[in-house]
Amino acid sequence: MTALVARDVVRVLGGRRVLDGLSLTAAPGRRIGLIGENGCGKSTLLRVLAGVDEPDAGSVTRPADLGFLHQELPFDAAATISSVLDEALREARTDLAELERLGAELAASPERHPALPGLLEEYGRRLELAEERGSWDADRRAALVLDGLGLSGLGPERTLGSLSGGQRGRLALAALLVRRPSAVLLDEPTNHLDDAAAAFLEAQLPSLPGAVVLASHDRAFLEAVCTDLVDLDPSADGPVRFGGGYLSYLSAKRAARSRWERQYAEEQQESERLRHSAGVTAHRVAPDRGRTDNEKMGYGHRAGRVQQQVSRRVRDASRRLAELERARVAEPPVPLRFAPPALVAGAEEGETGPLLALRRVGVPGRLPPVSLELADGERLLVTGGNGTGKSTLLAVLAGRPAAGGVVHRRPGLTVGLLAQDTVFARPDRTARATYALALGPERAERVPLVALGLLAAADLDRPVGALSVGQRRRLALALLVARPPRLLLLDEPTNHLSPLLCDELEEAIGAGGPGAVVVAGHDRWLRRRWRGRELALGARP
Repeated sequence: MTALVARDVVRVLGGRRVLDGLSLTAAPGRRIGLIGENGCGKSTLLRVLAGVDEPDAGSVTRPADLGFLHQELPFDAAATISSVLDEALREARTDLAELERLGAELAASPERHPALPGLLEEYGRRLELAEERGSWDADRRAALVLDGLGLSGLGPERTLGSLSGGQRGRLALAALLVRRPSAVLLDEPTNHLDDAAAAFLEAQLPSLPGAVVLASHDRAFLEAVCTDLVDLDPSADGPVRFGGGYLSYLSAKRAARSRWERQYAEEQQESERLRHSAGVTAHRVAPDRGRTDNEKMGYGHRAGRVQQQVSRRVRDASRRLAELERARVAEPPVPLRFAPPALVAGAEEGETGPLLALRRVGVPGRLPPVSLELADGERLLVTGGNGTGKSTLLAVLAGRPAAGGVVHRRPGLTVGLLAQDTVFARPDRTARATYALALGPERAERVPLVALGLLAAADLDRPVGALSVGQRRRLALALLVARPPRLLLLDEPTNHLSPLLCDELEEAIGAGGPGAVVVAGHDRWLRRRWRGRELALGARP
């Protein structure tokens, strides 16, 4: 098993250095999580490591047998589930067929046949490959993986075109686990996984023979799986590698940031002192002191010595200043901190009763009948497996007509929905312009986009279509909280957002206050820390 190694990798996209001299070694047995703000280069790094994109500078050494979880399977819509699994099992079946062939040749070869050493060597190499891949167990493993990822109920002749996006994503993951390549790259692997499937994946990854490098927003997953976390956010010395899972990372990140800020402040103070010394202090050898009568004969000689001392001190201060300027750390950028004026708006004077009430509201085939009341100040978490109707319920709460039941809304109720899929009509328009046009210039000036802590100043003038998926979700969230609704609906809000932003969003939701917030999500970390009311939707009929 060989390591996956990146050396001094540079990748420029749209004139911006997304990766700037990054080096990374992923040894067999290590499970490295990539972490950082949206747009910091996690997906870009995975594509470069996989060979999908070439670096603009630097190099990557990778095992020949490398698996990369693509967003879509490299098969056309007419391909069947069985054909995808056959391809995943091809190497294991080839191993077994070759071992059988080589075994037969060995059995038929005389003891001193000249080809015997070569056959033995080839047999040993193939045997080692088969053991690494678990080739004898591959068919049983395929059935186990399909069941663990919730795909066992799908017929083998189902075409990919007939599957949902989530099912295709899980099938791509299943094919990778069945193959057991020498290195595995995963981009957001827990998207579309329910609790059971996520727990199954967590148990499978440590058993893989080689290195695993993954990018994930799932804090529970990072904590359970990773042996190391690489933070791609700006730091004093470039990307930092932390040992351990998410909790260890949080404390180490805070300590590293504190050290960087302290070092920068100390260097700034020392730089200012040296500038002052070179310009003023070094000249003050004997300030305002004239010559005395008994010094008249030696005054010129003494003045020469004083001038030498002044020159030496100026040179020393200037030299130390130049050394400091060359080696000093960069100024720590102001970190993004989610700081909305309010998530939701307060009630008007004299308003009473629930904000919204549902009586046996359902959508056939998508949402079983639900009865629900939401009061002012309520925080509700909607949970349930894939297909139980979480997104459909939020759509009904947002105002989409339901097929049955009664919906009562408080007059004038304003509702904001953060959907799972963020689409902007004009991807060529900048984030700043999109924000200003949606809110109006007066509101956009009163609540500046950069002040919300969701997008960095450098990204405000980039086209929306050039932003990462997570950055587009941040922009959509900014548009909601810049004009807070009375009822805020968040559908899988932690998908594609950085873990630190997820922490801050949870804190903002949990802070209480007026209005109501409904969150639909499978995020296990969020659910473990939730302090509000919960509504669990049952299994889909």
